[in-house]
Amino acid sequence: MTLRTSLQLLGALLFGMIGLACAPLLGEVATTYAWAIALFFALLGFFISASIAQSLTKTLNQKTVGQLRLAGFGLIGGLLAAYLITPMLAELPANAGNLLSLPLALVLSSIGAAIFFNRKPEPDITPIVKIPVTAEEKPRYAAVLDTSVIIDGRIADISKTGFIQGKLLVPRFVLIELQHVADSADALRRNRGRRGLEILKQLQQNETTPIEITEEDVSSSNEVDSKLVALGKHLGIPVMTNDYNLNRVAGIQGVKVLNVNELANAIKSVYLPGETMHVRVIQEGKEQNQGIAYLDDGTMIVVEDGQRYINKKLEVVVTKILQTAAGRMIFAKPI
Repeated sequence: MTLRTSLQLLGALLFGMIGLACAPLLGEVATTYAWAIALFFALLGFFISASIAQSLTKTLNQKTVGQLRLAGFGLIGGLLAAYLITPMLAELPANAGNLLSLPLALVLSSIGAAIFFNRKPEPDITPIVKIPVTAEEKPRYAAVLDTSVIIDGRIADISKTGFIQGKLLVPRFVLIELQHVADSADALRRNRGRRGLEILKQLQQNETTPIEITEEDVSSSNEVDSKLVALGKHLGIPVMTNDYNLNRVAGIQGVKVLNVNELANAIKSVYLPGETMHVRVIQEGKEQNQGIAYLDDGTMIVVEDGQRYINKKLEVVVTKILQTAAGRMIFAKPI
């Protein structure tokens, strides 16, 4: 049974009970047809619950497990408050106390859940430390990490190789931005944010290159990029990022930038004109009779007269190498 169907049946049951309880208050005729009134209220509750269930399902899909857990605590608190207030309603005249007890429980539990529903749980990332900023301790940090390079994920593999000397620094405001991305209503952004948090957990478990999370915030700006540049400048350490704009801004302010994309391009396989390789042509090129192949690292190979070899493996000889802003491109021809 789906959540929507369950809520509709629950709504029909509750409204039916309310209609049955209200019938005696409407007179003798209503009392005679109490079950008809209860049925009318049940149908009304069924259709009202349908729209509520649709809205609730959409909202739940956009929330994290931590937020749902907090909402559950709020719901329990609201029900407890209703339980404590209900005995006071018994002093009301007629049957009003019994009629109000159920709506009161629903209202207070909804308020309790709503209060905690929009609270964002603290990210499960530890430890949180205050980083001293004395000159003696600055060299121990290799770089301060940007949100983009954490979400990218390659930093986790790079840190395992041992090429990074020193600790990686993650500011608290970067962690908060990751949490906001993970709580986004957009599914793609939400998955990227959760991936970033998972990468941080991997970095924490990596003993080769440890990380520290700092509360340091040396900029009055609310923008994460400005804070990163200011922190890198203050500590005298590079900023590691994949963000092109942050790369330029940091460079203008004299802060060294470590760009993972540039590193990936730098360690791609080097081929010289005259060398041979085996490739698989997968598509046509822009020019006539050209074929396109790729190396494992993503380097594009333009094969002259290679169109007829599409979906086939062949041996080619490198004729020219072209370095562009987008990366390295190799020109070759079949042997």
